[in-house]
Amino acid sequence: MQISSHQARSIIAAGEARAKAIGVPVNIAVLDAGAQLKAFSRMDGALLGSIDIAVGKAKTAALFQMATEAVGEFCKPGGGSPGLEQTNGGLVVFGGGLPISAPDGTFLGAVGVSGGAVQQDMEVARAALSLFEPT
Repeated sequence: MQISSHQARSIIAAGEARAKAIGVPVNIAVLDAGAQLKAFSRMDGALLGSIDIAVGKAKTAALFQMATEAVGEFCKPGGGSPGLEQTNGGLVVFGGGLPISAPDGTFLGAVGVSGGAVQQDMEVARAALSLFEPT
């Protein structure tokens, strides 16, 4: 099973709706299971510097098939993998990236959001996936 272009655009639309509701313009990246870009949106007013961060969050979530903040726990002093964030061309290990899975647990890809505070990015990422329906 793969994430379709239609599904990727639906994820972005749901994320943008939440971002508008909280008044924070963001960048949203959707990657497929191979960590390759499937869809991207930069809302009007979203920070240019956050483009790469959104893609990086999605890439991190895709490579490790877990939320970016969970990957960050491994990187902290005393964590199980200090320096992990320096691998794979650099990882983004704070909130805003989430894996996308089918109901049976099959990994489909990831979404990354950047442009607000970390908690806002996490809120938008969760909202982006809240209506996701794998076919």
